[in-house]
Amino acid sequence: MTDPFKHAPQASAPETSDRNRWLALLVLCTGMLMIVLDATIVNVALPAIQTDLDFSQAGLAWVVNAYLIAFGGLLLLAGRMGDLVGGKRVFLTGLTVFTIASLLCGLATEQWMLIGARFLQGAGGALTSAVSLGMIFTMFTEPGERARALGIFSFVASGGASIGVFAGGVLTETLSWHWIFFVNIPIGIAIVIPALRVLNPSRGLGLRTGADIPGAILVTAALMLGVYTIVKAADNGWGSTRTLSLGALSIILLGLFITRQAMARTPLLPLRLFRSRVLSAANLTMFFMVAPMFGFQFFVALYLQNVLGFSEFETGAGFLPITVMIGAFSLSFAGRLAARFGAYPVIVAGLVMVVVGNLLFVRIPVGGSFVVDVLPSMIIMGAGLGVVFPNIAGLAMASARPEDSGAASGLLNTVQQVGGALGLASLASLAATHTTDLTEKGRGTGEALVGGFHLAFAISTGLAATGLLVALLALRGTSTTEPATEEQKVLVH
Repeated sequence: MTDPFKHAPQASAPETSDRNRWLALLVLCTGMLMIVLDATIVNVALPAIQTDLDFSQAGLAWVVNAYLIAFGGLLLLAGRMGDLVGGKRVFLTGLTVFTIASLLCGLATEQWMLIGARFLQGAGGALTSAVSLGMIFTMFTEPGERARALGIFSFVASGGASIGVFAGGVLTETLSWHWIFFVNIPIGIAIVIPALRVLNPSRGLGLRTGADIPGAILVTAALMLGVYTIVKAADNGWGSTRTLSLGALSIILLGLFITRQAMARTPLLPLRLFRSRVLSAANLTMFFMVAPMFGFQFFVALYLQNVLGFSEFETGAGFLPITVMIGAFSLSFAGRLAARFGAYPVIVAGLVMVVVGNLLFVRIPVGGSFVVDVLPSMIIMGAGLGVVFPNIAGLAMASARPEDSGAASGLLNTVQQVGGALGLASLASLAATHTTDLTEKGRGTGEALVGGFHLAFAISTGLAATGLLVALLALRGTSTTEPATEEQKVLVH
């Protein structure tokens, strides 16, 4: 259908020298790397945080989810603000908020302090990352350059998660878990200085156009309540009145948000975006893919430390193979394979690998081996994620109008973060419940813990398979080599 690198939206922007464009890409990617790192850098430190601040296993997921849900809940508003006041202003504001919040996280001595600071971090992360993809599509208009830029950005967005696990292991073991947050402070300051010079100060549409604050409140409340309901289901019971009531309220709030978007003069999320089959299918596929990815980071880190007895440093080093695979495939192979065979078969092949990678973890034993039981899945998962992310992002952004580039970027980021937050909350809660049940039946600690992991990875496999099914049914016919016909352009736009 459409070529994500040829027919993508091109918003008007000041001319930028070739050198400055690549420097700007470096700034945006570095900022994105810091944001993504913080979504996973805590994973290796979770056991230390749990011991130090006395978290329960289900409650521990909130250290990750407080960040993810604020991130996901505010991305749509952040993307819209980028369209209104300019991407550079939103990027710098988010970077400042994120850096200050990192300091507060490192200083936390109570559960509520850490969770609150993580929520603030997520807000800063939303502002920073929501506008990054749209700015890249504006700066790079030549198809080959755009493909390279998108491949680099996709590696940072996906591979950064695994880099975060490694960095978390090093910092936690050599210093303390507090330093996984303190390290962001000098990095944030170092990014601001070049960002002021190399990022284009685009004017945007103007605040008078409207930012739909009521819509932002509704969607943020709906997502936060949804994740809270899932996390607390481990304690309250999945079929309890409290769980069902809160879940219903979350759905009602989401319904009110959709109604608001249909009626608002300047909606936060223009519903016309979903007229594009490609954009809708790409986002839905992404939604079902990110939950297995976030679950993988969370549960494998716990498995390596709590079952195999790895130290924080060894756990971090153990995640290097998947980082290398994601980097190799997103930077070197994703664009080339799509240019030769088309986006559709490449995405399908990548999703098959994600399914297989999760399926292999369903059988992890208590007395497992890293080389035999973990490494093969990491290699397969890394290759799959490396080719899927750039092509899914390219297809989604190619389907948006120029004036909606910020909203489309915010939507794609929202789907990633919300899918990860809801997926991780569900998986962590279900795994904890199953572990408790097995313990009550007399199973040993290690066997019960691994039993919970088995259930989590079985569900992850089902979610990844659902994403594969969506791609098979709805993305068939997409191509990165053939230009779109006029009829296809009408369908997409």
